[in-house]
Amino acid sequence: MPVVSVKRDLLFQALGRRFTDEEFDELCFEFGLELDEITSEKELISREQGGSKKALGASDAALYKIDVPANRYDLLCVEGLVRGLQVLKDKMEAPRYRRVAPANGEPPQRLVVTRETAAVRPHAVAAVLRNISFTQERYDSFMELQEKLHQNICRKRALVAIGTHDLDTVSGPFTFTAKPPGDIRFRALNQTREYTATELVSLYKTDGHLKHYLHIIEDKPLYPVIYDSNGVVLSMPPIVNGDHSKISLKTRNVFIECTATDLAKAKVVLDIMVTMFSEYCSPPYTVEEAEVVYPDGVGVPGPCKYPELTYRKQRLSADYINRKVGISESTESIAQLLTRMCLRSQVTGVGDEIEVEIPPTRPDVIHACDIMEDAAVAYGFNNVARTTPRTYTVANQFALNKLTELLRQELAAAGYTEALTFALCSREDVADKLGRAVSSETVHIANPKTAEFQVARTTLLPGLLKTVAANRQMPLPLRLFEISDVVLKDGSKDVGARNSRRLCALYYKSSAFELILGLLERVMQLLEVERARGDEGYHIQAADNPTFFPGRSAEIFARGKSIGFLGVLHPDVITRFELTLPCSALEIDIEPFL
Repeated sequence: MPVVSVKRDLLFQALGRRFTDEEFDELCFEFGLELDEITSEKELISREQGGSKKALGASDAALYKIDVPANRYDLLCVEGLVRGLQVLKDKMEAPRYRRVAPANGEPPQRLVVTRETAAVRPHAVAAVLRNISFTQERYDSFMELQEKLHQNICRKRALVAIGTHDLDTVSGPFTFTAKPPGDIRFRALNQTREYTATELVSLYKTDGHLKHYLHIIEDKPLYPVIYDSNGVVLSMPPIVNGDHSKISLKTRNVFIECTATDLAKAKVVLDIMVTMFSEYCSPPYTVEEAEVVYPDGVGVPGPCKYPELTYRKQRLSADYINRKVGISESTESIAQLLTRMCLRSQVTGVGDEIEVEIPPTRPDVIHACDIMEDAAVAYGFNNVARTTPRTYTVANQFALNKLTELLRQELAAAGYTEALTFALCSREDVADKLGRAVSSETVHIANPKTAEFQVARTTLLPGLLKTVAANRQMPLPLRLFEISDVVLKDGSKDVGARNSRRLCALYYKSSAFELILGLLERVMQLLEVERARGDEGYHIQAADNPTFFPGRSAEIFARGKSIGFLGVLHPDVITRFELTLPCSALEIDIEPFL
């Protein structure tokens, strides 16, 4: 969950009253938040950077660190947080945000997108905060919200990058294009001279903050860039803004542009940025529109006006909320609860139907269950009466898991150490390294991110062998076991595959076939399966298995069915897993013994 740091005195001033720490903790809980920590800027610096010397000059003022749900982008700054709490406590009504045209009939600011951006960052949205009034606290909050959004919905700028500019220092219309990095030259934010984009990438490789975003465009033949009508660079998204148009406390008109690979996310980010800080504009809660013009042929007819600031309505029944939350409130009461959560609601008069207006600040409200959750928060989770379930059931441990736990304890008692390995592995691990072909039962990952995770494992043996290879410095012998699932194709299942619980064990030091056989006999003794041929007992039978040394491997049968194998591993298999000593192994399916 994102953590928002808020100065206590500033927060209380905005809320219009002071709270004790316990009272504010309770207030956060009422709103579905959590007061994570009470600290100070000085304490944070001292703790994170070590030593009190680095914290000299830092503030001792109390700082609240508040955990916010990851989908509540409107609560990532003190403005949204205060607004939400004030509406919850009926101290104010939820504001209505308006998109307005420029004053005096002037044309709106325009951002022209060229075809070259299609290969790197094809989408853009923009808006203007006109006649805004900054203080140091508001300015800091404005910058912090950008960073919070970058780390959250923007996925570290990979999906959306936000640029904010002093509109009075640049001249529209603006152009969003892409050029070879050697052709882009400007003075980046907080730099003393001009650099080409190539030089900036090299410069920022050692920057603790910006180096994390270089990979987004570093390997592209063209870099995105935004110019004004005079050729001044506003920004090179998603890396850095230009120094020429940086905003300050004296800025009165802010041009906000968001470039993106995901247009829907860009719209949400722009709406959040402008709604959170439009209260400082004149008139309050108004946002000046901007036009974005796409090149012909991209499927967007004519200029698009942003921000959208869309209000949409959804209808649901009071009975649905009462049943899901476990309360018995009237339709009017539920409408009031939702209104206190910034969701203006009214009774329609059709049965117990409620019409809920979802503002542009709440992109997290997608389904009726999201509205129901807000009603529960406003009602108070502690106020929901405890009730006895209508049905009475007795829980039992899942039989397969119970058998697994019992076997784990016994294998540990036999001197074997449990390992837990990855359920995904490479094709080489389950095939070539074991001296066999890829099984037709293997489930393949459609778009594997690394060569290490290409398929779902069909056997536990490679994972244990890789564990041994990573722990060769440990005292010998190494006795390891694992009881976990493998994944096999199965057309009869709705997902096309099934899990199968396996037991795998190995002994690494010598070709101790008798030791691994003794472990099998102990397992069968615990499962109360006698050694006998037929449908009741178990037996082993010599088998030719390429994973094992010729003449030193066997197939295991139980109750008339093959359940696994055991033997001494083939020297080639041992070598492929970078091991040097003989190794014997056992693997069986334990599900037939349920």
